[in-house]
Amino acid sequence: MLTGGCLCGEIRYEAHGTPFHPTLCHCRMCRLAAGAPVVAWFSVKREDYRLVAGTPARYASSPGVVRTFCPRCGTSLTFESAAHAAEIDITTASLDDPDAVPPQDHTRAAYRIGWVSLADGLTVYPERRPSRSQGDG
Repeated sequence: MLTGGCLCGEIRYEAHGTPFHPTLCHCRMCRLAAGAPVVAWFSVKREDYRLVAGTPARYASSPGVVRTFCPRCGTSLTFESAAHAAEIDITTASLDDPDAVPPQDHTRAAYRIGWVSLADGLTVYPERRPSRSQGDG
């Protein structure tokens, strides 16, 4: 089981099952939502994600997409797509142990900030990964 939450501790969650699609997303929406040059995500089946404390704020960032975050401290937590309702993406950095789910690739790298160097040896996809059924973050 994976556990995590926000900076202030108001929101806590658990993620059971096997995580999949661990990625570093470079799209502009993820960057703006997190205020970061890149955002690490992983997915779990929706039924494997459970809030154990607090109620995150919800923001419809684009049609069919909802992002959640802590209403108190602002920590970005999840990405939900109506097109792929069986999955939920979770920000890797919100895990208590982010090393438990290392990224396997870079997605939407065509949109990366110019001064971000991709020198980690991970596979780079200009858009979403070909095997991904859900749009990355």
